[in-house]
Amino acid sequence: MPIRLALIRQRYNPFGGAERFVATTLEALGQHDLSLTLITREWRGGERRHEVVECRPAYLGRLGRDRSFARCVASVLEREKFDLVQSHERIAGCDIFRAGDGVHAAWLEQRSRRQNLFGRIADRLSPWHRYTLSAERTMFADPRLKAVICISELVRNDIRRFYAVPDEKLHVIYNGVDLDRFRPELAQEYRSATRRQHGITDDAPLFLFVGAGFERKGVAALLEALATAPAEIRLMIVGSDKHLDNYVRQAARFGLAERVVFTGGVDDARPYYAAADAFILPTRYEPLSNAVLEALACGLPAIVSSQCGAAELITPGVSGYVCDALDVAALGQQISALARPGVAAAMRPAARAAVAHLSIEAMSARLLELYRSLL
Repeated sequence: MPIRLALIRQRYNPFGGAERFVATTLEALGQHDLSLTLITREWRGGERRHEVVECRPAYLGRLGRDRSFARCVASVLEREKFDLVQSHERIAGCDIFRAGDGVHAAWLEQRSRRQNLFGRIADRLSPWHRYTLSAERTMFADPRLKAVICISELVRNDIRRFYAVPDEKLHVIYNGVDLDRFRPELAQEYRSATRRQHGITDDAPLFLFVGAGFERKGVAALLEALATAPAEIRLMIVGSDKHLDNYVRQAARFGLAERVVFTGGVDDARPYYAAADAFILPTRYEPLSNAVLEALACGLPAIVSSQCGAAELITPGVSGYVCDALDVAALGQQISALARPGVAAAMRPAARAAVAHLSIEAMSARLLELYRSLL
């Protein structure tokens, strides 16, 4: 009999890293002796090769959204008897929690570093933050929770620090990256054409940012740091954000209007990885980042913050650099260093090697090993 596995993810966004992980996991695990069911509010993932159970209760506001979805999921789990339930949301009653969004308590801690007193008080009083922290605390204390998939050591350490979950329940399994789809050779196919499309010369040092949610991922600090770097450096910001216009205006205020390209969300980021010389993600909090994994796989040395789980894969000066998310001066210096002639190119082999062990197949094998151990 196949293992009946349920995966819970409230909403699928094709530009979101966590959602792309779910889609990739479903595809990979679908090749094994598993019966897969996805429990979701909204799934826009293309062809369905597995059962999908939609939980779509009415709601008002994001608090109502999360609370109503959790209640609906509880009723589904009561009705359906799965062998294993893996949640990607903070919902008690599951066997496995994949901490793909990290630890909410840790994010609020990092967020407060740039807030004034009013902002910190507002977060403490926010009904949604209070509910999310309560749900997180309840889930980690639930005796039914058998395992937590931590997508980096950063996440594991945060769970230990805030919730004292026993070490035997914490399993570090990095996300897998498609090493055939994301590869250095893409530069031969896309580099010149993509640069021409956006008015960037072949010899200009080009940094790339890929991601949604610009506030958390440090776009403001990135623009400020770029303004201190040599004028020949260019930056492409690939991703969607509801406050995109504000960042375009900020770039103009720093005199970067001709140096920064905002593309908006794209379905395929590979041409942009191929066009770039280096990747940059000065995020204030990021459990891992699929975009960093993809960039490294494409041979792009990366600058990431120490608050990003992917920093564990970077060897400073060899495959990129690491700095504090709020240290704008250090970030500007690292951008300048990596933009020097020949520096990024020399790091390309080490960047690819940093993720050579993180194939989709390796991730799937680790997940299957965990599932079987729990059964």
